[in-house]
Amino acid sequence: MSRIGKMPVVIPDTVKLDIRPGAVEVSGPLGKLLQVLPPHTRVKIDKNQALVELVGLNDKEGGALHGLARSLVYNAVTGVTQGFKKNLEIVGLGYRAQVTGDKLILQLGFAHPVEFRLHPGIKATVDAKQTAIAISGIDCYRVGEVAANLRRLKPPEPYKGTGIRYAGEHIVRKAGKAAAGAAGAGAGGSGGGAKK
Repeated sequence: MSRIGKMPVVIPDTVKLDIRPGAVEVSGPLGKLLQVLPPHTRVKIDKNQALVELVGLNDKEGGALHGLARSLVYNAVTGVTQGFKKNLEIVGLGYRAQVTGDKLILQLGFAHPVEFRLHPGIKATVDAKQTAIAISGIDCYRVGEVAANLRRLKPPEPYKGTGIRYAGEHIVRKAGKAAAGAAGAGAGGSGGGAKK
């Protein structure tokens, strides 16, 4: 049996679970979420706990599905009670972002501003300096997907470190051509003289 799959999901008083064929609908203070379950899994409610069970598979074959189903239910419950958030930073001279309705307008060093449309249910906020973006929502997958797509618009480059990165992300930096050339010249200059 999956160690994660057999752990019960505690249902807070403010959350309601409605079990449907192949899915579970979770309602809470922040909204409503329909979570589709992996095949061969089902959810059973026991008092204030949700238990995920395997149907038609043994523990060896369905262990991964069992753990996945439990994680999806847990994320849905967490989403409708607390929500999820991803923070991004924009690094670069003149790089900035602003929110207009359901769109993010980004200046990323291109000839024209980039318009990024947000998924329904996803909110974006930009700080006063217009260099920090916070993506939030109740769906863990959607929040992560939007943050990844934003980062993909201008991934951090390794020489100057400019671009869009996750908050706290470490970028491995490379030496520029001038620094690499100077190091190469110093190493190559100590060769032997010409043969006679």
